[in-house]
Amino acid sequence: MQVIILAAGLGRRLGELTHDNTKCMVKVNGVRLIDRLLGQLTSISTPLHRIVIVIGYEGRKLKEYLGESFKNIPLEYVENPIYDKTNNIYSLFLAKEELSQDDTLLMESDMIFEDGVFEKVLSNPFPNLAVVAKYESWMDGTMVVLDNDNNIVSFVPKSAFSYNEINRYYKTANIYKFSREFSVSKYIPFLEAYSRAMGTDEYYESVLRVLSMLDKTGLKGLPIENMKWYEIDDVQDLDIAETLFADTETKLFRYQQRYGGYWRFPHLLDFCYLVNSYFPTEKMKNELRASFDTLLSEYPSGMRVNTLLMGKYFNIHQNYVCVGNGAAELIKSLMEQLPGKLGVVYPTFEEYPNRKNKNMLISYIPTNRDFSYTAKNLEEFFDKKDINALLIINPDNPSGNFIPREEVLSLATWAKTRNIHLIVDESFVDFSTDSTSNTLLQNNILDSFPNLVVIKSISKSYGVPGLRLGVLATSNTSLIQIIRKDVAIWNINSFAEYYMQIFSKYEKDYLQACQKFIAERKRFYTELQKISFLRVIPSQANYFLCEVIGMSSKELVLKLLETNILVKDCSEKFAFDKKNYIRIAIRNEHDNNKIIKSLTGIEN
Repeated sequence: MQVIILAAGLGRRLGELTHDNTKCMVKVNGVRLIDRLLGQLTSISTPLHRIVIVIGYEGRKLKEYLGESFKNIPLEYVENPIYDKTNNIYSLFLAKEELSQDDTLLMESDMIFEDGVFEKVLSNPFPNLAVVAKYESWMDGTMVVLDNDNNIVSFVPKSAFSYNEINRYYKTANIYKFSREFSVSKYIPFLEAYSRAMGTDEYYESVLRVLSMLDKTGLKGLPIENMKWYEIDDVQDLDIAETLFADTETKLFRYQQRYGGYWRFPHLLDFCYLVNSYFPTEKMKNELRASFDTLLSEYPSGMRVNTLLMGKYFNIHQNYVCVGNGAAELIKSLMEQLPGKLGVVYPTFEEYPNRKNKNMLISYIPTNRDFSYTAKNLEEFFDKKDINALLIINPDNPSGNFIPREEVLSLATWAKTRNIHLIVDESFVDFSTDSTSNTLLQNNILDSFPNLVVIKSISKSYGVPGLRLGVLATSNTSLIQIIRKDVAIWNINSFAEYYMQIFSKYEKDYLQACQKFIAERKRFYTELQKISFLRVIPSQANYFLCEVIGMSSKELVLKLLETNILVKDCSEKFAFDKKNYIRIAIRNEHDNNKIIKSLTGIEN
């Protein structure tokens, strides 16, 4: 067995990283791609008699760096002198003599693979294989279709790719095993003919596509299922690869620094961010899809129209409403507009206090184990404090503590007599036992309390975080006007605007989704309580705060991440005093059962 590595390309999309070196010299977590690749190849159990590297751009530097052998396996070089005018079909054409001399592992140098992939290929008894992976959204390039016996029945080039067929597609992972017989009798003759007919600016997989059209490939696909791999073409690919192939602790840090975008990691199950898994319905999503072309190509409306839509959404006066690009935009603006000191209950969602100077915060920390509190507790604590505004997250995040609506209104009355703004973030209120009936987004309530400011993130309870929608409501129209002027006139996109426009048709579905969620929370709570190392705090939101017993919260978070499950470590949040708490989001029954299974495995 021999190895041929294609490493002649320019790697332009990696910018400065390949300014004076070839792509395989780029480092992933401090290790060069070529060093990792050669280390993996020389560790396999099948003896290799040589490794052939086709070089081009900055090939001399690569050759000087590697030398003539690697761990006693000879390294040979084939040079592509016109690498900047050709593609990888020509690089392989230049190595056709070497390809004809032995069974071959063929691969590209800009790939990174989990240890064990090469053993999987070489231990497979079939002589001619293409490593493939089920299509995922990040993949680009050549796709294949397999039959029930994993025979490759067709190669799908970019020009023939159809998103209607993605359930059938597998992406080639750029590792091939060719027998010498296959190379000599099939691949090389067609490689020569194809190159003469089509030129040198083509891909070597095009030859396999022609063979598949003639039903002469004899190639099987070898799915690598959940094994990690990535192709590094640009700086974002490198960023993702450095996350995927980091040690668990570094991986956790990298995920946390992303603040979302986890769809780029399809195998990661996110129990960190908080959304509704039961809404929107498929029918509503289909309506959004049907208008995709129009929404993509047309400008959204300005603030006047969008406040009209948001008012309709919640059945409140348009002049009481400001629409936000997520609640975060509105929080930032509100905190900048409100002078004086802010009363805050900790632990809490820290986006609000983080927008204020620390010496402008007056903090209340419950002294009980569950971090629970009532409206009366807040009145008694803040009654003699010099505050201009009091913040309540209701239900609170991460504790899940909930103050019933009548008590919140009593607190609003107290705040009104003190001339204090009461800020109520009710992003999670629809998850409470009485669901939407607990909302303060009602004209009569807003009219009665001009000191009341209600903020709601539509991302969370409505399950549309990608749309970035939030609302701020108050009958203090002067404050509304200030915030409207503070945010951009086109602060939301057409998809978010259209979602607001059609929501009323699906409102009954939303109410049913909330009830379905509440039932699943009850079931999930029962299952979590069976985990001996967790003390689960009751919640009226879509998450549970859990005290970790017998290990550190970070240790548990890392153990879960090893099973591709991400949860929130709360130990560093203010008021936890380094104690071991995690927050677990509540997803659908299928996903919740997965984390229960992982937690049970840790327990055992």
